[in-house]
This record gives sequence, C-alpha cells and structure tokens, in this order.
Amino acid sequence: MKIKVKSLEETKKLAKAFANSLSKEGLFVTLTGDIGAGKTQFVRYIIEFLGVQEKVTSPSFVILNEYNSKLCPIYHFDLYRLEQKGLKSIVSELREYSKTGMLTFIEWAEFAFDEIPHDSLKINVMYDENDVDIRIFEFSAQNEETKKFLDKFNHEVHK
Repeated sequence: MKIKVKSLEETKKLAKAFANSLSKEGLFVTLTGDIGAGKTQFVRYIIEFLGVQEKVTSPSFVILNEYNSKLCPIYHFDLYRLEQKGLKSIVSELREYSKTGMLTFIEWAEFAFDEIPHDSLKINVMYDENDVDIRIFEFSAQNEETKKFLDKFNHEVHK
C-alpha cells in the first residue's frame, strides 16, 4: 500500500488514520527510508493522537523513548547512531519490545533487519523522485495480524 502526502497536514491526517486503526494488542513497526523524509514526524503525530501528554521527541541520541498512552505502552527506537557493537547490545530489547500489548516503532530498522521480528509492519518513507515536497509512505504487512491492521488502516485512510 503506497500513499503520497504533499504536506505536513496530510502527514498528520495519515498519522491520525494510523492511530485510529490501532488496538490494545499494539503493533511492532519498522521504519526505513530517506533521511529527513518524515519518519520521526509521522511517529510523533501517531503518539500525540494516542493521547500522550508529554512532549514527544526524537530518540536519535538516547536510542529509546518510552510513553504511556491509554491504549498501550509505546516504545520509540532510533537505530541511526548505533554501530554494530551498539546494536548487538540491544538485540534482546528489540525482541522483548515485539510482544503483544505494546506499540513499538523502530526507526532506521535497516541497520538491524537480521534482528527484527519478521511479523512487523514495515513502513518505508521516501521522497517522490519528481517532487521533493511530496513524500511516499509505503506500508507492507508481514503476517496475518499486520495484514488485518493494514486493511483497517486502508479503510480509515479512505473514509
């Protein structure tokens, strides 16, 4: 499923549809793509739509931010600054945060694909090759659970 967004306002609407599609079972989400394309902003909007009152910040320098929502606990990883040794030190955490009942986002997941659970929802965010102001969000499901989520999300997007 590919969706083009032309502004931050459209990104916000996409994030709202994503948040509205989530359940208390949570989801394990990997994000890949171009630097500066909007991965963090998309996640920030989702977390805000889930009612988190505290300031939502990028985990670039701290690797992991944790938030409490009414839906479920939220964990937001950023693997960009980890080197191979650093990544090996958090492998068990990546697996631990893939359990049901939590919402986990892994930015720059391409740095750890060998360690990422295969039942994740994958999101690739890239610039449109013809217009740098347009972003393309590509969503792909890896199992039945994530396919059901994508069906619900697709319905929310096209309401």
